Amino acid sequence: MAKKYFTATRQARYSLLFALPLLLLYEGLAVTLSDTAASGVRNGADVLLKTLFIMLGGKWGLMIFGLVLFGGAIALVVRDFKLHPGKLSAMFIGMMLVESVVYAALFGSLVANLTQLLLQGPLSMTQAGTFESFSFGTQLVVSLGAGLYEELLFRVLLVSGLLALGKWAGLGSAPNIAVAVVASALIFSGFHYVGPFGDPLTLPSFTFRAIAGLLLSGLYVARGFGIVAWTHALYDVSLASF
Repeated sequence: MAKKYFTATRQARYSLLFALPLLLLYEGLAVTLSDTAASGVRNGADVLLKTLFIMLGGKWGLMIFGLVLFGGAIALVVRDFKLHPGKLSAMFIGMMLVESVVYAALFGSLVANLTQLLLQGPLSMTQAGTFESFSFGTQLVVSLGAGLYEELLFRVLLVSGLLALGKWAGLGSAPNIAVAVVASALIFSGFHYVGPFGDPLTLPSFTFRAIAGLLLSGLYVARGFGIVAWTHALYDVSLASF
């Protein structure tokens, strides 16, 4: 039972369909708060991806982005059903949610403890303070977007791209995964210091986010997009709630 669950829930049908409510919730709240799909209250990774498509496709950029996003997801799910015929298990979906909640509950303390261990001292991060000054609705949207679009950008695109590059370069499986996970974690951490709402760069905060990136990238490799997206989103939402 456990082996079947962990194998099945890494497949596209579970991973992508499990992430769909997160996408709908984020986009719905974002449009409600900003009245636009391209600006206003948005997560930075979301803005980066959509801006790239707008630069390439002009006024059709957002439509092309949506077609690529949903078309690619549908194609992967259809391909998965062809390769692995069978029905979705509602119990497995529920177990994925429980699994994500457990990971999110443990995530912050684990990252903080590892950061303290690495830096050999108490953790004291200097934050920009801009996020906390936002309304709860804005914090909620940004948190949901972090789980969705940061995982899409830094795990699905970046980690998968680095794995493909490493395979092409002839790296063995274990070294390839290690390089992809570490490189993506460092880039993920650095992303938080870019732009008008970026935090001031300090060693403790960079280390904290780099370790967070390591765990999230490792979780993506082990459990797939859906669970890592919900884990990240739930953790960030918990920060916005307190």
